[in-house]
This record gives sequence, structure tokens and C-alpha cells, in this order.
Amino acid sequence: MNYLIDITLIAFGAAIINNFVLYYFVGTCPFVGVSRKVEMAVGMGLAVTFVMTIAAFLSWTITTLVLIPGAPLSSFIGSFFLPAATAQQIDLTILSYIVYIFVIASSVQFVEMYVRKFFPSLYRSFGVFLPLITTNCAILFACLTIMSNIAGVENPSDAWDLGRSLVFAFFGGVGFTIAIFIMAGIREELELCDIPKPLEGAAITLIVGGILALAFMGFTGVGTGLKDALTFSRQETVMNHPSTPDSSIIAANVEKAVMRFHKKG
Repeated sequence: MNYLIDITLIAFGAAIINNFVLYYFVGTCPFVGVSRKVEMAVGMGLAVTFVMTIAAFLSWTITTLVLIPGAPLSSFIGSFFLPAATAQQIDLTILSYIVYIFVIASSVQFVEMYVRKFFPSLYRSFGVFLPLITTNCAILFACLTIMSNIAGVENPSDAWDLGRSLVFAFFGGVGFTIAIFIMAGIREELELCDIPKPLEGAAITLIVGGILALAFMGFTGVGTGLKDALTFSRQETVMNHPSTPDSSIIAANVEKAVMRFHKKG
């Protein structure tokens, strides 16, 4: 149950509360450049989500097996040249930027070939922005965040496993898709408006992006409340229903927990 709570919080946090674009302001290049039409925005969001998930899988695997101190592959290779104790301490995390950029570039090439083969019109509409996913800092940010939650924790049991890493990356891409979809819808409506000439183009786009970021700030603190609600639901289920609960009992307890915290607020 604790694992499910962690997964839920990571997913909701990556997609909504700590949205990559509107909270961390990473990935703003395609957010501004490919948000002119809703169709293009959705296509770019799906492409970024796919690449981000694949890159997260590869980066987690490489980080766990090669980069961090005590990684089995680097320790095994190092044992041929160094004492066993020294080989266990090999730290290759300094190479993380180079490795992750190579992983992202490879994933983007795969996506580009697939889109060009099966969706040629979408490929032409992307233009230069599809290869630019390689330099999309949102994907690199996801990989580095995963690494920090593997190598940067004091207790090894707190390190992210593959499931947490994939959920973080996938829902980070979902959050990017949500943000660029909203921006594209607003920009399509703005084309019908009489905008002052000094604010046309990038100026009004950045203003709208800032307003969206302010709107998403309203979710600040929701993560704490959601965690408390889920924890309270788990405690209520264990106390009142020692046997394995069915879905209706869990749903009722979650509803009670949410109502309780609404009353506190």
C-alpha cells in the first residue's frame, strides 16, 4: 500500500503539482514553438512522453548498472584492473550528462524514423522541432532527477526503483502534454482576437504562459493533502477491515478522508 501511495504522489506531482513546464520552466522551447495548433501540440506532447519514458528506462538501467558507486557492471570491469574494494567505489556519475544526452538522442532518432514512416503529414508539421527533442531540457531534467533519487539518497532503501522512475517520466510527459495542449487551445483563440501590435507573437505567448504558471500554482500543497488523505484511508482500512478490502471499501475510506481534510481546511 505504501508503494501505491508513493506511485500516486509521484504521478500526480509530476503531471500537475510540479509540472515540468509551468513549475520548473524546462522544455519551454517546444512549449512556445509547437503550440500554434492543437494537433501539432498533441503530437509533440505524445512524442515527448514516449521519448521521456524510453530515456527514463535506459537512464535508470545505465545508472543502476554502471554509473553509481557499487554498480555491478562497473565493479566487475574494474575488478580486472583494481583491487576489489576500490572497484566497488568507482563513481561514474560525472559522466551522467554525456550518457543521458546520448540516450535521448538515440531515442529521438527512433521516434523520428517512426513518425516519418507512418505519419508523414505530422512529421512535416513538426519541422525542425522534432529533432530538437534531443535538446529538450525537460527530458534531460527527468533523467537527472531519476539519477538524484538513486545516487543522491542516504538510505539505499529510499532509492527509486524502475517502477517509480517510469511513472515519474511518463506522467512528466503527460504534464508536458497537458500544458502544451492548453497553450495551443488558447493560442488558437487568440488568433481571432484583436491583440495590440506590441504584444503580438512571442510576447502574448509568454504572458499566457506566465498566467498558466500562476494558475498551476494553485495546486501547491495538494500533494501534502493527498498524501495525508491516502495515509488516513490506509489506516482506516486496516483498523476497520483487517481482511483484504474490496474496491468499494477503499473508495469509501478515501472519500471520508478527503471530506475530513476539507473540513480541516
